[in-house]
Amino acid sequence: MEAAVKKFFSSSCFAVAGASQDTHKYGYKVLAWYHERSLPVTPLNPRTPDITIRSHTYTAVPSASAIPSPATTSLSIITPPPVTLRILREAKEAGIAAVWMQPGSFDAEGLEFAKKNFKGAAIGGKGGRGGEGWCVLVDGDEGLRRANRDLERKGEYLLCRW
Repeated sequence: MEAAVKKFFSSSCFAVAGASQDTHKYGYKVLAWYHERSLPVTPLNPRTPDITIRSHTYTAVPSASAIPSPATTSLSIITPPPVTLRILREAKEAGIAAVWMQPGSFDAEGLEFAKKNFKGAAIGGKGGRGGEGWCVLVDGDEGLRRANRDLERKGEYLLCRW
């Protein structure tokens, strides 16, 4: 799984499925994690046109097929398991590079689909440093370090474009 984490964070762009404007939800917390590290991120939420993290507003996309630069994008997923499976199928069809399924976002079918269709680039399930499995909020900084990502560019909010 460590190789998948390194591959995930080697992407040039990131997206968060289940991104939320609600500061109490993990969709907000994970999006904020990318924002705080000045990583180029796109929120994915079909019901919200944009999401503001502190003073920066991100334009949301409605589906995985609308993610800019899918071949160079890694997707964090924070949705209920039935929604996650649909997003995984869309992400595969769109050519998304790698996926990270947060704890609670997948069931056995979703995890099997991800491992089969994102070979060496699917993160989810047992492992990581947290008690509930691989989590961007817990394991992300170590993943960035393993991928040799520069974390010194605070305050710059990069966007991925078509």
